[in-house]
Amino acid sequence: MDVALGGTFDPVHDGHRALFDRAFELGNVTIGLTSDALAPKTRSEDRYVRPYDERRDDLAAELEAYADEYGREFEIRTLDDPTGIATEPQFDYLVVSPETVDGAERINELREDRGHDPLSIEVVDHVTADDGEIISSTRIVRGEIDEHGNLTPDNDGRGQVQPD
Repeated sequence: MDVALGGTFDPVHDGHRALFDRAFELGNVTIGLTSDALAPKTRSEDRYVRPYDERRDDLAAELEAYADEYGREFEIRTLDDPTGIATEPQFDYLVVSPETVDGAERINELREDRGHDPLSIEVVDHVTADDGEIISSTRIVRGEIDEHGNLTPDNDGRGQVQPD
């Protein structure tokens, strides 16, 4: 089975790892990694997002362990628009988080318009931090938590805009 998954992954955290785990359980994984142009458009909050090449390298390092564990292959492709790679006919599954289910349903509408079978949408629940709130890259960048959801009250974070 072929599995699609998309995101910005900056930084990678345990919520992303739950998505990766489910994706690799299902099959070979293709990750659509948001381009530098798309990444700011997918944020609900204006914040600095590291360059594509840095995010891709960190993501590849994370995915190697899952590929080895599950005996699967993976590919990282550039995502230039929100519906991205998942509209392509070869995929069987789309792994999403709860807040992206509407986008997954839109992808299936596009697939239907193109004569492709719908994807099985696999929704992976959020992972929560020590404070019971959702682990998110934005919270990590703000310095509230680390990638595992541990509270980091003494961390100033990365800042909201690109550094000079």
